[in-house]
Amino acid sequence: MKLSVIILNYNVRYFLELCLKSVEAAIADIDAEIIVVDNNSSDDSCAMVKELFPTVSLIENKENSGFSKGNNLGVAQAKGEYLCILNPDTVVSEDTFTKLIDFTDSKDNIGIVGCQLIDGKGKFLPESKRNVPTPKVSLKKVLGNASDYYANHIAIENIGKVDILVGAFMWLKKDVYESVGGFDEAYFMYGEDIDLSYKVLKSGYDNYYFGETTVIHFKGESTLKDIKYAKRFYGAMQIFYKKHFKQNLVFNAVVGLGIKLAYLTRRAPKKINIKSERSYVYIKSSQFALEKQLPKPIEISEILHGKIKNNSMLVYDFNMLKVNAVIIDMKHKSIQENIVFRFLPKSSKFIIGSDSATNRGEVLHF
Repeated sequence: MKLSVIILNYNVRYFLELCLKSVEAAIADIDAEIIVVDNNSSDDSCAMVKELFPTVSLIENKENSGFSKGNNLGVAQAKGEYLCILNPDTVVSEDTFTKLIDFTDSKDNIGIVGCQLIDGKGKFLPESKRNVPTPKVSLKKVLGNASDYYANHIAIENIGKVDILVGAFMWLKKDVYESVGGFDEAYFMYGEDIDLSYKVLKSGYDNYYFGETTVIHFKGESTLKDIKYAKRFYGAMQIFYKKHFKQNLVFNAVVGLGIKLAYLTRRAPKKINIKSERSYVYIKSSQFALEKQLPKPIEISEILHGKIKNNSMLVYDFNMLKVNAVIIDMKHKSIQENIVFRFLPKSSKFIIGSDSATNRGEVLHF
């Protein structure tokens, strides 16, 4: 088998459905399997997978075992030569996996490969390519200077060697994953992707950023949104530095203070307001039955890549559209003022999207 796609889920049932449908389309011509590991979700994620995706291998944990352990369980069952560690709040392009297979098969000494990630607003996510977060680099970041944190030497659409990839999308050979021990289960949440990337790098492999394919990652980069997050983030960084860097009590105190200051001085995400009198909804399909359920007035359009009014909600219908075309359109329209995007999964009865990294998005049933 060529590929195993591992998706760790926790209480994001509707994003998971959209994700799985995109993955199914992307593996249509590949000898591949999909493994969903559910971390004891309280929603109906597992029932949905069993009903709608009977060929997906489902692992139902009886507790929330965290990111590292959950993914390690999925990998242990995987039969593919390659692994794709994938978040459930993502949408992959139809050719993402085939492009990565061609790229990685052509390279020797390949480690982890990441791709171009955009958020639910069509904006590039800079954590798609990062440098090693040394103590100095990390301290600068938590104090507001991220210039050395991200791998800005590689253009967004280009390909190049990088140090650190993001756990929302990681592509690597299973034997490489196993040779470095997979994700370190000392991390419950946050820092696991940094640790795995660094372990692979230190083992002599080359990590790559592959900017020639794009994946939507709705929640975007994590932010210091509450004290619980701050403690977990700080704890993860402490584990990382203890493993890979010389301990320094003064540094520990300064970093801890920096994280607390970042939390106390954080800015609320800018809210996108759609004025009620200008809430045009563009349906990229002929699904006129949706009209009664969506904000009004409604304007139907079949044209991608054209300019639309500001203060608009744009609904993409995957019954009619390819993910590749939607991503191109999102990027094109993301520069306009107050444009928000929603997505209708194929054969589904809901519309979903996310405009902020600090919430679980919005689901509209019809």
